[in-house]
Amino acid sequence: MSSNQALQRVRRLLAAEKGGHTGALDPLATGLLPLCFGEATKIAGLLLGGRKAYEAGIALGTCTDTDDADGQVLRTRPVPPLDRAMVEAAIRPFIGRIRQRPPVYSALKQGGEPLYARARRGEAIEVPEREVEVERVELLALEGSRLRLAVTCGAGTYIRSLARDLGEALGCGGHVTALRRTWVEPFLRPRMYTMPELEALAAQDGPAALEALLLPVGAGLAHWPTVALDAERAARVGRGQAVSLTGRVPGRVHMVGPDGASLGLGEVDEAGRLHPRRLFRWAVRA
Repeated sequence: MSSNQALQRVRRLLAAEKGGHTGALDPLATGLLPLCFGEATKIAGLLLGGRKAYEAGIALGTCTDTDDADGQVLRTRPVPPLDRAMVEAAIRPFIGRIRQRPPVYSALKQGGEPLYARARRGEAIEVPEREVEVERVELLALEGSRLRLAVTCGAGTYIRSLARDLGEALGCGGHVTALRRTWVEPFLRPRMYTMPELEALAAQDGPAALEALLLPVGAGLAHWPTVALDAERAARVGRGQAVSLTGRVPGRVHMVGPDGASLGLGEVDEAGRLHPRRLFRWAVRA
């Protein structure tokens, strides 16, 4: 199922009016897909930009049109004899700020249409390179023509592109055979639930059983600098007014009230004034 199908199924189980996911997983992939409901949909877009971690299986010697095992084979080449030192040396140029060309079969849009829709019609597509951040690539296993990697990266990085380009660097091409997303910032040690687990809970006890699994909305903002406001400042922020702070570095911050509840996002200017930018419903004051 697609990421959106997963979202809609859980939204129906929860009987939630609004829902959003925080970055699609490839159909072949497993692992963490954070879902946001209700007021948390206001921060779903922010979570798109968080760091992510994956474990990927790569088959060398075969290129596909999707850069993964779901695609059609384009080319097969012999895999040279490899050892860990050779593979790790080939990996190093792919760590840091790098230029990467996204797969033709991707959800990126050109002219308002996803690239995969154009690719399925057989159109010739030129996908421009873009800069992405790859923080870490670790070779977990090398077994003949098969690799297993652990990758930590920034938003917009395609592991399929990394597999393709690493295969080319090794002189034989390659594609992803398995992909698992292990965490998405700030959910670094997530408790994950499978769809059958959620469906079984809902069938037994209804939406209330799933509501008990929801994290507080502030959990999605745990990686932002936090500003704790007293009751007076929280009330002013809730009316859309700026408040003065001392000793705060300019930038976006997570605002919490005197009871520790998340109020939303604000921004501290150069003068040390905090401006509310996105408030949760319960923080808004008349």
